[in-house]
Order: sequence, then C-alpha cells, then structure tokens
Amino acid sequence: MKAINTEKAPAAVGAYVQAIATDNLIFTSGQLPLDPATGELESDIKKATKRALENIKAIVEEAGSSVDKIIKCNVFLDKIEDFAAFNEVYEEFFGDHKPARSALEVANIPKGAVIEIEAIALS
Repeated sequence: MKAINTEKAPAAVGAYVQAIATDNLIFTSGQLPLDPATGELESDIKKATKRALENIKAIVEEAGSSVDKIIKCNVFLDKIEDFAAFNEVYEEFFGDHKPARSALEVANIPKGAVIEIEAIALS
C-alpha cells in the first residue's frame, strides 16, 4: 500500500491521507469542495460538485491513474433536493464513462460543506 498526496488537492484536515493505492486500486478519502490553492469552500452545489470532482481527478492522477478508471463514487449531499443540480455536473464531468455510484443525503458534512465525494479507481 502507498499513501497518495498532492498539492493539487486540499490537504487532509485530520488523521488520514488523500488516498491509498494498492497494487490495482486507489481509494480516495472524501473530497470536500475546497480550493487547494486558497482553502476556500465552494457553497453553490454546481460549483461545489465540480470542485470536489476536480480534487478527486488530481488525486487519482497523482496515483498514476485517470478519471476514466474510476469505478465507484460515493456522494454525500447536504440536501437531497440538490441531487438534480449535482447530477448535471457529475454527468458532464464523466461524459460517456459511467462509474457505479451511490448518492444520499447526510447531516453535518465537515466544514458545513454542501457535498463530499469519494472514489475508487483502478491503478
């Protein structure tokens, strides 16, 4: 196993790494919509979704993989009413590639974020 960290995604804010890579899989930690350069939290659901996905992209690329090798995403929404707006951005981001996915409403995402996304990718 190898810890993955990149400056192109927000630094971990706790006792974890951005991702763990095994021989054939990469497991990202949940990504909040934080800008890695400024630390600013995006609160508009569409912009927040894009930012969280861009953070995941940076992490899987640091691990030597790519977005088209993401096989599963878990999505945590602050409000399920944001699902349609989130899904629009998610669909645009992945294009024809369709990873397996779970999406659900949760309470109290860290830092008051509107979304958190984690992914599993092939190495």
